[in-house]
Amino acid sequence: MDPLSQATLGAAAAQSAITKSDLARIGLVGALAGMAPDLDVVIQSSTDPLLQLEYHRQFTHSLIFIPVGALLCAIAFWPLMQRHMSFKAIWLTALAGYATHGLLDACTTYGTLLLWPFSDARIAWNTISVVDPVFTLPLLGFVIAAGVKKSQFIGRLGIAWVAFYLSIGVIQEERAMVAGEALAAQRGHAPAVVSAKPSFGNLLLWKTVYEYDDRFWVDAVRAGGHVTIIEGDHVARLNLQSSFPWLDTDSQQARDVERFRWFSNDYLAVDRNDPLLVVDMRYSHLPNEIKGLWGIRLDPDASADEHITWIARRSADSERFEQLWAMLKGR
Repeated sequence: MDPLSQATLGAAAAQSAITKSDLARIGLVGALAGMAPDLDVVIQSSTDPLLQLEYHRQFTHSLIFIPVGALLCAIAFWPLMQRHMSFKAIWLTALAGYATHGLLDACTTYGTLLLWPFSDARIAWNTISVVDPVFTLPLLGFVIAAGVKKSQFIGRLGIAWVAFYLSIGVIQEERAMVAGEALAAQRGHAPAVVSAKPSFGNLLLWKTVYEYDDRFWVDAVRAGGHVTIIEGDHVARLNLQSSFPWLDTDSQQARDVERFRWFSNDYLAVDRNDPLLVVDMRYSHLPNEIKGLWGIRLDPDASADEHITWIARRSADSERFEQLWAMLKGR
């Protein structure tokens, strides 16, 4: 998730677990440790744009690395905190904060290698958006109040809020999946395995995706008091042989496609407006559209050892925001 969410959860976990009167300092250490795993973003290459995708949410986010990551944090914090806390206390505080990071990331749809190095499976529970102010801002309030009031009870209320909100996400995901399965059956596409992910910043509007007859079908589900389906679009699943018959299977570009396939859990399609662009169609500005927020562009004139080009399309126009807002309001 975003750095603020990771910091606030790390702080709340530290304030809840560590019995100290200075919960503001405890919260600070927990917050910094809670953000620390994302330092893996420094692992990147100017020639290989997919290297960062491979290492982000990898070893620094794994369960087995938590004690090591907390130790590295404690070593970094020791010069600043040694007058106030023992090294053991700093490590335990950092441990509480660091441990929350990978688990919170796994609650999103991006995928986290919690079981590295034993498995390269990208675990994604799809219960919360990568940015959700409804989750983060109340938690931030609990963390600040716990530090000011020196109240561990308030810190634990923050953890209770986290458990409550993520539980709502589990319920909403199930409602969206059931609605998606019913729509697939209505279309005569049963049986279909439907996945659901929350749209940006909320648990009300969901994007459902399922595959049938080598095509991905995308729809939006508004899981309010009444479940409403906003039908979307469909696109052919990526077929390298038909879309890129010129691609040498031994080339670097072909290997990059397979790396991107692993990252995207094989939710790949060719962009309709760019026949050389392969997109991860799980992510889009609107939950009922297929236009991917990012993808890789292949080049038929590239040499055998050249990498693909990474394309990001995160900016959205005002019309799309208005459409998203209308969906959220049930229009």
